[in-house]
Amino acid sequence: MTGGPAPLPRAQALQSWTSGAKDLVMTALGTSRVWATTGQGIFTEIYWPAVDQPQVKDLGFLIGGAGWWQEVKRAGNYTVSTPEPGLMLPAIVHTGRSQAYRLTLRPVVDPDHDALLIDYELAGAGVWLYPLLAPHLGISQITPEAQWAALGADNQAWTDPADLALFACGSGGGFLCLLARPGFTRAGAGYVGDTDGWTDFSRNQSMTLTYGKAGPGVIALTGELAAGPGLLALGFGDSQDTARAAAQASLDAGYDATAAAFTKGWRAWMADLTLPGPAQLAAAPPGLAGALRDSAAVLRTHVDRTVSGAYVAGLAIPWGNYTNDPGGYHMVWCRDAGETALALAAAGHADDAATALGYLAGRQRQDGSWPRCLFVSRVPAAFDPQAAVQLDEVAFPLLLAGKLDELGVPMPEGADNAITSAAGYLARNGPVSSQDVDRWEENAGASPVTIGLEIVAMLVAATRLTGPDRTLALALADNWNERLEEFTFVSGDEVDQAFGTDGHYVRIGLPGGGRIEERDQPQDSQPAGAAALVGLEFGYLPRLGLRDPADKRVTDTLAVVEAMLGADTPSGRAYRRYNVDGYGEWLDGSGWPVRKFGIGRPWPLLAGERGHLDVLAGGDATTQLEAMLAMRGRGGLLPEQIWDANPLPWQNLRPGQPTGSAMPLAWAHSELIKLAVAAVTGQPVELLSLVSDRYRAVVPASRTWFWRDSSPVQALPAGRTLVVADLGPFTLHYGFNDWDPATITERDAEGLGLGLFGVTLTPADLAGRASLQFVRRYPDGRWEGATRHDVTLGAPGPVTLRLSGAHLGRLSAAGGG
Repeated sequence: MTGGPAPLPRAQALQSWTSGAKDLVMTALGTSRVWATTGQGIFTEIYWPAVDQPQVKDLGFLIGGAGWWQEVKRAGNYTVSTPEPGLMLPAIVHTGRSQAYRLTLRPVVDPDHDALLIDYELAGAGVWLYPLLAPHLGISQITPEAQWAALGADNQAWTDPADLALFACGSGGGFLCLLARPGFTRAGAGYVGDTDGWTDFSRNQSMTLTYGKAGPGVIALTGELAAGPGLLALGFGDSQDTARAAAQASLDAGYDATAAAFTKGWRAWMADLTLPGPAQLAAAPPGLAGALRDSAAVLRTHVDRTVSGAYVAGLAIPWGNYTNDPGGYHMVWCRDAGETALALAAAGHADDAATALGYLAGRQRQDGSWPRCLFVSRVPAAFDPQAAVQLDEVAFPLLLAGKLDELGVPMPEGADNAITSAAGYLARNGPVSSQDVDRWEENAGASPVTIGLEIVAMLVAATRLTGPDRTLALALADNWNERLEEFTFVSGDEVDQAFGTDGHYVRIGLPGGGRIEERDQPQDSQPAGAAALVGLEFGYLPRLGLRDPADKRVTDTLAVVEAMLGADTPSGRAYRRYNVDGYGEWLDGSGWPVRKFGIGRPWPLLAGERGHLDVLAGGDATTQLEAMLAMRGRGGLLPEQIWDANPLPWQNLRPGQPTGSAMPLAWAHSELIKLAVAAVTGQPVELLSLVSDRYRAVVPASRTWFWRDSSPVQALPAGRTLVVADLGPFTLHYGFNDWDPATITERDAEGLGLGLFGVTLTPADLAGRASLQFVRRYPDGRWEGATRHDVTLGAPGPVTLRLSGAHLGRLSAAGGG
């Protein structure tokens, strides 16, 4: 059938993206605004005109002959190679198993045009090549999940009858054009699942449908090409004409000239890399030097072209073949962007790290915080305005600023103001907040890594602050540091009894122990005891210079983590985020979006975190570096998770190899670079001299302790000052020794700095007293809800979180044992 519109289907096809596991990601360092990904040997999500906007689901290929056809993605018999480390200019070669053909694809993102150019060659007797293009235009927008299914169902597709060029557009105005040289011999537009090319072949064993247009709806395009060599150019634009012009310009330039320009740009950038080389890595795993260059290039690929310094977390949608999620990981998180920037700085590109800080400074909220995550092109609006602010994400840009200070890199415009504003937010909301969630964005409470980052952030901010603000920032840092174990360390519970340890850092500390309602679990799941949940969060304490790596609390926790979270795979030892983690594939290999729960799998980046502990303890990181290299995909990308169960080849799941969650994860590539640098220098990238000079990994005895509603002081060591602090003015009504009438009095709070108010009780005020009781009255005459607060005075030292029997978590519920 030819020419006319495709008939409307009875129903539009369900929509999704492709698997989160990519083979390669690529972009050009020119004016082009295109990012391309490959997976399963074809082109998966292609982004334009920003790094957060995928416009194509996939561009795949059928090969047909007399009485047979194959989809190369499903055949899966292909190789991927690049000419040199760090140069993402691949050759993808598919070879037929039951049929004799060889398809070679050589893609390049055109540095000078908004186009992806593909040099192809199909060899074989009597074979034809059929590109299958699935547009998915205009999807990246802030949309409630209930409406995700409809995104992209407004796309239209058509062919130009003059030359059979393929076109598509979305209702938002984006256009694409696919041209071929030599041109298509036939072409068609259709509705997915009804009149598209794949469905046509599955029903008729050949191309029989050549409709001239389809849509609005879920649409696809198909072209026919004779065997032999040729070029395909996929161009993008704001109109049909500009999309065609981009594709045509790329075709006219040709592969060789375009690849040469692409290579020139990337080699110029890589010339400034200062990564450890083969001489420094003589005892390291083979291939590490090349893998580090690959990782640096992967990180640089994740930044936007128009919005300087906007680094997204990953050019992938987790388990995208199960969801039509408009955000995925192609969004900006302060945490992930900070990790990327630190790695780039360590790799020799502190200039790129500075641009990342400048971008974040420009996206800060007025209260000093940052959104959980945000679209590059939709700033300053957050992706989820209702999401909890994450204190580690507020602190991370300050750690980055401190690193750039030490490297002598000038601060980008607005950075100093952003630093002091963030310090105010942390002072008002830290170190623990019921509105904060941990680095996995799941649970509120006290996380060792979050509090550690907050301490460092306050020290960095103090270098910009003056007067009372500076004094308060330093005092808060010291007090939070001294009280870390109070918030996050448990001693003598069932976990310690099981593993013979004196105590351990928990993943999330809750006052009095408590139980944590884990996310990503079936609805009937019971909360787990906080003491029974462990993770590698504690590893950042020695990494940041806050605790000695030989501290028994650190080594005991490491023993617990090894027993509860370690997993031996064919690729090496890896680690899960925490016990009872449900963010992963289910037993049958189906992705997390199917049920919104699964089984959390090992994360390669955690092998990197574990390797840092080896380096800090005076060992080497060879074991974990080897593991991370072995966990990469066939194109050298590091995944978010690896499979740790029996092989499920029909789901592309094999032990020790990437799952379908997300690959690449920029954070994982950052961790590989930072671990390799630490292995050579003996010092973590995150360790700042201002931290090591102040603490020398020794717990400080802070002179001033701060009582806050979210972090109350239960017992004050002797000789310390106590500050009862709040966000606004108040009058402290207080007394001693269980409200002894003779001691009851009042004081008005005064400004402390950084937006806090407080009443200060000095050691002289507290001398000879056994306990303090108080309540607050506000300027409008209203009393706070609590009837009293109690502080034991003259305690021998900081307490740890010792749990009562009522709060002990059972190992069986926590997944330990």
